Amino acid sequence: MNTRIVKIGTLASVLAGFVWASSTVNPVQNPDSEQASKLLAEAKAMAFQLKEDAQTMESYTRSNATWESHAAAINQIKERVNALGRQAMKLKDARNTASPWQKAAIDRINPFLDELEGYTEAVIENVNKHPMLLTTPEYKDYLEANADYAGDLAAMIADYVDYGRTKQRLEHLSEKLEVPTR
Repeated sequence: MNTRIVKIGTLASVLAGFVWASSTVNPVQNPDSEQASKLLAEAKAMAFQLKEDAQTMESYTRSNATWESHAAAINQIKERVNALGRQAMKLKDARNTASPWQKAAIDRINPFLDELEGYTEAVIENVNKHPMLLTTPEYKDYLEANADYAGDLAAMIADYVDYGRTKQRLEHLSEKLEVPTR
């Protein structure tokens, strides 16, 4: 009979261990960083401003905009790209405390920025060297690529920010409804 009590006690200990272990394996085990979420939301707003400016400038190829208009627009775009680059640096600094999805978002921003910087520089060179040749196919391609990359970057960041908000709402509902997690 003593043996039976020990086995039941051992079984109870093992079950308690499983319950404890399953409660520690939780999707919230790596919580979202408030700082990373805030920085991503700011990056989203910045990327949408950049997208609007790049689309506006791209539309200049279908109008009779002056080279001065092109120069002013590309300078604005360059400022926005640089500001977004500074934001990306802040995000890199916050990466250590970020959750996995936030890290993925942070990691995906720089390749877009690298491309945008390249096309922005190409447009600046073209405007500076050939201010009267702003209707060439090559120049139009640079503007279109800039607008496309800016749009893709804005959409990508927005998708991650939306994912974070949706994830947070689902976690809140899970807690409210006491839905078991695993």
